[in-house]
Amino acid sequence: MAHVELQNVVKSYDGQNKVLHGINLTVSDGQFVVLVGPSGCGKSTLLRMVAGLETVTQGDILIDGVRINDLPPRDRDIAMVFQDYALYPHKSLFENMAFGLRLRKESEAVIQQRVMDAAKLLKIEHLLERKPAALSGGQRQRVAIGRAIVRQPKVFLFDEPLSNLDAQLRGEMRAEIKKLHLRLGATIIYVTHDQVEAMTLANQIAVMHGGHVVQYGSPDHIYNQPQALFVAGFMGSPAMNLLNVLLHKQEIQLDGQVLAIPALRLQALSTVQHLKMGLRPEKCRVTRDSAQDIQLHTELVLLEPLGAETLATFKIGEQELTARLPPDFHLPPGSACNLYFHPEHLQFFDADSGLSL
Repeated sequence: MAHVELQNVVKSYDGQNKVLHGINLTVSDGQFVVLVGPSGCGKSTLLRMVAGLETVTQGDILIDGVRINDLPPRDRDIAMVFQDYALYPHKSLFENMAFGLRLRKESEAVIQQRVMDAAKLLKIEHLLERKPAALSGGQRQRVAIGRAIVRQPKVFLFDEPLSNLDAQLRGEMRAEIKKLHLRLGATIIYVTHDQVEAMTLANQIAVMHGGHVVQYGSPDHIYNQPQALFVAGFMGSPAMNLLNVLLHKQEIQLDGQVLAIPALRLQALSTVQHLKMGLRPEKCRVTRDSAQDIQLHTELVLLEPLGAETLATFKIGEQELTARLPPDFHLPPGSACNLYFHPEHLQFFDADSGLSL
């Protein structure tokens, strides 16, 4: 296990095109940290800098307190799993997994033991004599992970390892990677653009946008207390509803409807010119549960039955809201429908700064 620190890390190309802006991040021993964000936000570049595949323009990267900026990749005691598996097509699975150990001139006994241990852990011991071409995508990814495990590195780096797999296999491999972390207790930094992967795998999530870490915290904290509009809109499937509301004469109005927000909450919003209200789809109901519930008059636009639940899209004036409802909810599109939600489930954001209030 290892402790990884990124201190004011900057990456720019040609001295002008800055892609990372002063990243500060701490990954504790044994943590599973996921870097998540849209394409082009800098997450893979940051991972490659930790691996030594990209140079650091400014700042420091430390492992166990030792600055590694100038160390070549082979001396960083790091193993990386790539998106495209990066297996040698002419070598057997055994030789693919053993390759790094042979470069380090480990004994044959050590190589045999480590490869077999990793293969059993990943349930591929019966495939070791095959070539990569004879394997499925999921099996190839297990080999790539096994090649990393046998090296027994201080830090594992994963660069979107599941993006080439179909949806069902992605779900299965997610579970396998999580089990693997629980067994090994390893320090893992994992890159993905899939927020579901981030939520299910991570101890800590770093949400990245435009070369910045917008928020860093536990999955629960990221999901339930987003500190920025971007985080609220990016994390969650479906995403948080973000609606333009009007603060007028100590009242919050949505399409002319007054929402009963507690007075103390209103005071904190009184200085904001342009206000957005956030509400998670699962917090919406079609029945009133308490006297404090806010009622919202809407029109049903669309139903998407998913078996265990139904996603419903409602219209409020010119804006739309998505609700996660029970599977037995049925109304024809165009029907009037009242939605209910508790005031404590509302979140507010300054639309100009993008920050939570």
